[in-house]
Amino acid sequence: MSEYNPFDNVLQIIDQAAAILGYQESEYEILKYPERELKVSMPVRMDNGCVKVFEGFRVQHSTVRGPAKGGIRYHHEVNIDEVKALAAWMSFKCAVVNVPYGGAKGGVVCDPRMLSDNEYNRLTRRFTMAVAPLIGPEQDIAAPDVGSNAQAMAWMMDAYSQLKGHSVLGVVTGKPIGLGGILGRGDATGCGVILTTQNIFDKQNIPLKGTTAVVQGMGNVGSVTAKLLYREGMKILAVSDVSGGIYCEEGLNIPEILTYLAEDKKNLLSGYQATGIRRITNEELLELETTLLVPAALENQINEKNADRIRARIIVEAANGPVTAKADEILNAKDIIVVPDILANAGGVVVSYFEWVQNIQALCWSEEHVNTELKNIMDTAFEGVWKSAKENQSTLRTGAYLIGVKRIVDAAKGRGIGY
Repeated sequence: MSEYNPFDNVLQIIDQAAAILGYQESEYEILKYPERELKVSMPVRMDNGCVKVFEGFRVQHSTVRGPAKGGIRYHHEVNIDEVKALAAWMSFKCAVVNVPYGGAKGGVVCDPRMLSDNEYNRLTRRFTMAVAPLIGPEQDIAAPDVGSNAQAMAWMMDAYSQLKGHSVLGVVTGKPIGLGGILGRGDATGCGVILTTQNIFDKQNIPLKGTTAVVQGMGNVGSVTAKLLYREGMKILAVSDVSGGIYCEEGLNIPEILTYLAEDKKNLLSGYQATGIRRITNEELLELETTLLVPAALENQINEKNADRIRARIIVEAANGPVTAKADEILNAKDIIVVPDILANAGGVVVSYFEWVQNIQALCWSEEHVNTELKNIMDTAFEGVWKSAKENQSTLRTGAYLIGVKRIVDAAKGRGIGY
C-alpha cells in the first residue's frame, strides 16, 4: 500500500467539486499547485552549548482572495506534503466562511515538548528570520497550530518587528492580549466546533443535553471542545491525547480532567486517576459507539483501515484532515454524517481575521462582540454548506468544497489570472 499523502486527498476532492461545477481543467488548475513553497534550515544553539539544525517550511497555497493565512505547526513528523495540504485546506476554509484571505501553513520539524523555553524561543526567532521575505500583515499572516501557542506568536511578532524597526502587530494572530491579541481567540476554534455541532444536531433534531460524545485529542481545540460540550450537558464518554485515552460509561468529569492537565504542561491523560475510568487506545476511542465523535488530533485518523468499524452517528472534524477520502466513501455508505474540517474548525481563522482587522485599524473589540460576530459567520457558512449539499445531493464535504472552489475560481477569473 502506498504511503498516505494528505495533499492527494485535497487534489481528489478538488477534482470532484470542479466536475460537479462543470469546470474545464484549465479553469481550476491553479488550485492544484501552491503558489510558493519555501524550505528553510535553522541553526539553533541548544542549552547544552551545541548547535542543532532544524528544518522548516512555509507554503502559500493561494493569495487570490487576499493575504495568505495559516498557522505554524511544531511537530516531529511535519513534512512538505502535510504542509501543502494544510495550506490548501486553509484556502478553502477561508473561502467557505468568506473571509478575505488565501491559505498558507508553516511547519517546523521538532518535538516542542523536548525543548526548553529558551530553545523554543530561539528556534521560533530563527524560523521567523528564515521566512521573513514571505510574511507580513499584507502578505502572509501566521498563527498558532499544533505545538505552538500565544507565546510563540509573541516571539515571532517581536522578531519580525525587530527586523522592520517598529512594532508590526498584524504579522501574526493568536497573540497574548497585551500584545495585540483579541479576546476570545484562545477558545475560538473550539467555539466554532460547538456552533457547528449545534447546527448539525438541530438539522437532525437531536438535543445536545444527555447525548453521548467522544473527543480525540486534548490539545487546545480538543480541550475547549470537550469543555463546551460538557457545559452543554453532553455525556463525554472518552477523551484522549498522545499517551492514550480514558473511557467512562457514566461520563467523564471534564473540568477535573482539564484542571489536572493544566497543573503541569507535562501532565498527560496516562497519569490521570479517577474512579470508574478505563484505559483505552486512540484507535479504540475512535470505534466507540456514540452519537458524536470529534477528531481533534491530527490528519489520517479515520481511514480505509478503520472506517468500517466507526460507530458514531455524526463526526465533526475539529482537526484538519482527520478523515481520508477513501474513509469518506465508507462512512457515507454507512449513513454517518461528516461535517468537514473546512467548515467545522473555521472558528479559529474567523477570529484571527478579527484580530488582524483590530491590529491594522487600531481597534479593540469586546469579547461579546467577537463571539456575536463569530456566531453570525459560522451560522451563515453552515447554512450555505447545508444548502449546497442538499441541492447537489452530496455529502457536506462536497457541499463545502463546491462553495470554496467556486469562490476561489471566481476570484481568479475576476483578476484575470490565467485567462
